[in-house]
Amino acid sequence: MTQSEVISPAGRNDLYERHGYSAAIKSGDLLFVSGQVGSLPDGKPEPDFTRQVELAFENLQATLSAAGCTLSDLVDVTSFHTDPEKQFETVLAIKQKMFPSAPYPNWTAVGVTWLSGFDFEIKVIARIPAKN
Repeated sequence: MTQSEVISPAGRNDLYERHGYSAAIKSGDLLFVSGQVGSLPDGKPEPDFTRQVELAFENLQATLSAAGCTLSDLVDVTSFHTDPEKQFETVLAIKQKMFPSAPYPNWTAVGVTWLSGFDFEIKVIARIPAKN
């Protein structure tokens, strides 16, 4: 049976402890990353939507990095949006910066009514690269 290992980005352990979940779980060669949001250092939402999405990606990258992964290791992406129609252009522009060329990750976007004060959240599954 594969052992699971908790992965946390530096400097954010207290935030995850306070809310009772892990940033990510490593199981075999897969990394399951909890939903990442555009939170300020104190855990509160960034009020500017564009910056909130950018911070969500920064938090995602920090969690991936803690497991030795990058955005190129993603195998599944799900994003959650409180107002997809109004937010689509902003999210798409940031997504294109994060993934400027093929191959692009598969992606499912879901409209939701509540994200605990946030307007965007992204969760992923990544394959952890083999160490040479």
